[in-house]
Amino acid sequence: MVYGLSTMDYIPPMNKLIPWLRLQLKRSFDRIRNENLKRNALQAIPFWIASVITGLFAVLYTKLFVAAEDITAMVFNYHAWLLFILSPFCFVLAWWLVQRFSPYARGSGIPQVMAAIQISSPKTNKLVDKLLGFRIIFIKVLSSLVMAIGGGAIGREGPTIQISASIYKIVYQLLPKWWPKIAKRNMMVTGAAAGLAAAFNTPLGGIVFAIEELTKTHFSYYKTAIFSSVIIAGLSAEALLGPYLYLGYPKLDGLSASIFFGVALVAMIAGLAGSGMSKLILFIFKLKARFKFQYQHIIYVVGCALAMVFLAVFVNKDVLGSGKDIMQTTLFTSHKYVSWYTPLLRIGGPLFSFTTGAAGGIFAPALGAGASIGSLVAGWFNVSDIDTNMLILSGMVGFLTGVTRSPFTSVILVLEMTDRHNVIFHLILAGMIASLVSILVDKHSLYDHLKVQYIKDLNTTEGDEMTEQVID
Repeated sequence: MVYGLSTMDYIPPMNKLIPWLRLQLKRSFDRIRNENLKRNALQAIPFWIASVITGLFAVLYTKLFVAAEDITAMVFNYHAWLLFILSPFCFVLAWWLVQRFSPYARGSGIPQVMAAIQISSPKTNKLVDKLLGFRIIFIKVLSSLVMAIGGGAIGREGPTIQISASIYKIVYQLLPKWWPKIAKRNMMVTGAAAGLAAAFNTPLGGIVFAIEELTKTHFSYYKTAIFSSVIIAGLSAEALLGPYLYLGYPKLDGLSASIFFGVALVAMIAGLAGSGMSKLILFIFKLKARFKFQYQHIIYVVGCALAMVFLAVFVNKDVLGSGKDIMQTTLFTSHKYVSWYTPLLRIGGPLFSFTTGAAGGIFAPALGAGASIGSLVAGWFNVSDIDTNMLILSGMVGFLTGVTRSPFTSVILVLEMTDRHNVIFHLILAGMIASLVSILVDKHSLYDHLKVQYIKDLNTTEGDEMTEQVID
C-alpha cells in the first residue's frame, strides 16, 4: 500500500499488475468465503438447538406415555370394572382441556403441521401461532396423557410431530433481528421430520416423511437442515434411551416363494380398511359438526369411553391402548394368530378415541390395526411363523398407507422399526398396492381432509382472506 492510498487505489507497474490482481482476487474470495461460512454456521445453530430439545422432549414424553398406559393396565388387572369410572372421566377431561385451552391441539397434530406449513407467510403469523406454540405443547401432552390413562387407543407419534414443529417454531421466534434470515417454513418442516425420527427412532422415516408428506417444493431447499436435525434429534434421544428398535428383530429368513400373493392380499385388505376407517372418522366429524350444545359433545365423549370399556371387559382388552402390544405379541411370541374380531377392535378403538376431539395420534393405532389384519389372514391359511411375520409387517404398511397415503414413509418406518431390510421389496409391494386400492375409497388422505378443515376453521374464526388462497 502506498501512503495515502488504499489497496484498491494503488495501481502497480505493468510488470507487477497480474500478480497484484491475483492477490486482490484471492483476498476477495477469502472474505466472501469467511462471510458465507459465518452465515451458514449461524443459520445452522437454531436447527441444532431445536434438535437437541426435540430429542430430549421426545424421550420425556415417551416415558410419561408408557407410564400412563401402565396405569390403565394396572387398573384393568386390579379391577376392570373401575374403568367404567376412570375412562369416561379421562375422556371428558382430555376433551375439555383441548376445547377450553387449545382447540388446535386436538387429534394427531400432523394435519395441523401440514396446515401451518401451507399457510405460512408474514401475513398469517397469528394463524400459525394457533397451530404451533407453547400452549399447543402443554395441552397436547396433558390431554394425550390423560386420554392414555383412560385407555384411549391413541399414539404419541403424531403429537410428537406437532410438538417438535412447535419447538422449532419457538426457537425461530427467539432469534434476534440481526440473525441471518431463516425461512419459518423450513424450520417447521424440519421440526416435523425430527419429531417423527425421535418418536420412532427412525431417521430415514423422518426424512422420507418430510419429502412425501410435508414439502411441496424442491427438496434441495430443506435437505441440509432436515439431515442434520434428524441426526441430532435421534442422537439426543438415543443418548438417554440407548440404541433401540421400536419393535425388535422378527424372524424373516426362509420366506416361502408364494408369500408375495399373501402380501398382496393383506395389502389390499389393510389398505381398504385404513382408508375406510379414515372415511368413517371424517363422517363422524361431519355429524358432530351439527352439535349445537356442549352437553351433546360431552354425551358423545362419555359414550365413546363406555363403549371402549364395555368391549375391553366383555370382549377383549386389545381395544385399549396404542396397539403396540399386539404388534409385539404376534411378531415375537407363539401367539401368532389373532381372533376374528381383533381387527374390528383395533379399528373401533381409534374411532372411539380419535373422534372425541381430545389429543392423541393415529400412527401407532394404525400400525396395530394393520398387524392384526396380517395376523388374521395368516391364520386363515395357517402359514408358517416366518410367513406370518411377513404378513403382519405387510398389514402394518398397508393400513398406515391407507390412512396417510404415504407408502414410502410407511415402508421406511416399518423397515427401521424391525431392521429387516431383506424384505424391502415385499413391503414396497404392500405399500404400492395399498395406495392404489385406497383410491377406491377416497382420493385424499385423512390428513389432507383434516388439514383443509383446519385452514377453513382458521379462516372462519379470524376472517383472514389469506387462508382462502391456500385451501385448494
